[in-house]
Amino acid sequence: MAYHHGDLATALVQAGIELSREGGPSAVTIREATRRAGVSPNAAYRHFPNRAALLDATAAAIQQGLAAAMTDAPDRSPAARLRRIGVAYVDFALDEPGWFAVVFFGIRPPDPATVREAPAFVALTAALDDLVAAGELSAERRDDAAWACWATVHGFAELCLRGPLSGVDRAEQRRRAEVAVRAVVAGIRSEDADSSAA
Repeated sequence: MAYHHGDLATALVQAGIELSREGGPSAVTIREATRRAGVSPNAAYRHFPNRAALLDATAAAIQQGLAAAMTDAPDRSPAARLRRIGVAYVDFALDEPGWFAVVFFGIRPPDPATVREAPAFVALTAALDDLVAAGELSAERRDDAAWACWATVHGFAELCLRGPLSGVDRAEQRRRAEVAVRAVVAGIRSEDADSSAA
């Protein structure tokens, strides 16, 4: 992908996306991104002062893709939407481990405030807001439910990528992901139902 005219910053981020897909965070370097864009390393520094800045921009672009994958189809109910979002997150992690690593294990781990602004987390909280609007989750529990849902899918993805489920075939990983997601969604809904009945 040689850069000729136009937006060099975008071309460098695109190179970062390609590099990270192939090799995760360690593959994203100014030197290699500029080589792919067909410019000198010095040209990159007008847009990205260092490797960390390029990696952050690459992670932000990947996050947009993750959020799009999580929200690409309508669902009949808020609970179904939430389940689809959870499984899509795991699918993304397993299908694109290099990208997943860049988003969550790049130069520095994201802090809670940064996570709240991330497109994938925004998609999750929007689905939970729909659950609140449907009366299936209390507004007071929405924040805790968001972290519980994310912990479930993120932890499950890690088990498949680097843990005891890494040797399990992809179809079985996905089946188990669906079970885990169904369990956490049922759990956050039933807790509210239990507290209402108490």
